[in-house]
Amino acid sequence: MKVNSEGVSSSRVYLPADTTHANLLDFFINTFPHIEKSEWVNRFNEGLVLTADGQPVQAIDAYRPNTHLMYFRRLAREPEIPFEEEILFQDEHLVVADKPHFLPVTPSGLYLHQTLLNRLKKKTGIQTLSPIHRIDRDTAGLVLFSIQPDERARYQNLFRDRIVKKVYEAIAPYSEALIQRLPITYQSRLEESKHFLQMQEVQGEPNADTFIELIEVNQPWAKYRLTPGSGKKHQLRCHLNALNIPIQNDQIYPILTPYQEYDLDFSKQLKLLAKEIHFKDPISNVDRIFSSRRKLD
Repeated sequence: MKVNSEGVSSSRVYLPADTTHANLLDFFINTFPHIEKSEWVNRFNEGLVLTADGQPVQAIDAYRPNTHLMYFRRLAREPEIPFEEEILFQDEHLVVADKPHFLPVTPSGLYLHQTLLNRLKKKTGIQTLSPIHRIDRDTAGLVLFSIQPDERARYQNLFRDRIVKKVYEAIAPYSEALIQRLPITYQSRLEESKHFLQMQEVQGEPNADTFIELIEVNQPWAKYRLTPGSGKKHQLRCHLNALNIPIQNDQIYPILTPYQEYDLDFSKQLKLLAKEIHFKDPISNVDRIFSSRRKLD
């Protein structure tokens, strides 16, 4: 893996011996048919396709089987996120970052440079950083990164085995009827809906549970503490919506609004914050407690 001056990691592709191609451009066009020929031409012209030792190659270069090449993504335009992340903790094993709203954790879609991962690689100079878990682009708060590749699985297993305690805060409508019932553990079964962005509650054995507490009231809003016992996609957003208190400025629940590609409305932050993470460090055996410094209005 190679990282460019902007902290963006390359992808790696193997050139097999059981195929023949006129040149490297022909190989990439046939291997990645979903990417236009003109895009590969531009990547070659901009030096974004390289040998394993980092030397740029040309589109007309001969196809050499049983070798590897590296290539970078290229974006003509990318949304600018005008909010800064903060590094809360760093040692030889972990980096703990406090992510702002709107910033994706990893590159995807329209986002390449404007991601937490690539910003941290550039800021720290650590190219082996890898997220141990994810939070939504719309959500602010804590994200943990592993530094040592051979330790990554042990940290990821903490989340897989649900032995990490995560605490969130959310601002949602005040509901007197609900508040009289708090604290409660809300359970339901969540599955993908017809639209890939939305999850939905369905009949069946619960596969998601959230412990909900009241923090404070400022009518017509209230601040809630949410402790998920499971880790389903959009779990907190789905559960509060099911209780008729959708999170303030949620653009997916209850109504999916048109996706904003470039002209983002930064005044409408999703009022959801990954506030705390508790776990026993599998490497140092130290009890870790991290807390976001961000606050929800």
